[in-house]
Amino acid sequence: MQIPQQGKLLRIFIGEADQSEGRPLYEKIIELARSEHMAGATAVKGFMGFGRKSHMHTTKILRLSQDLPVIIEIVDAPDKISAFVAKLDGMIAEGLVTLEDSEVLIYRS
Repeated sequence: MQIPQQGKLLRIFIGEADQSEGRPLYEKIIELARSEHMAGATAVKGFMGFGRKSHMHTTKILRLSQDLPVIIEIVDAPDKISAFVAKLDGMIAEGLVTLEDSEVLIYRS
């Protein structure tokens, strides 16, 4: 699989506790990306953050959170990213989705 040099970076900001069909939402999104033959996807758990409601989520010992931030990043061709975003709309009840241009320098298996 090749990615054009001028790709798109999709970033999805959700919470660790977010669910879809009884499973963690980040797992469902990564599995959907794989089934759609996206070039790759990575989920990263944050240790501190807040969103639209300004509720602080942190790993600090005195404020253990069960809903830490999760960021999913996917880089692929612009047309594949656009088609993928359309499938995300019904899955994400709360969160943020961003899209930016990405210059692909190296993509090897």
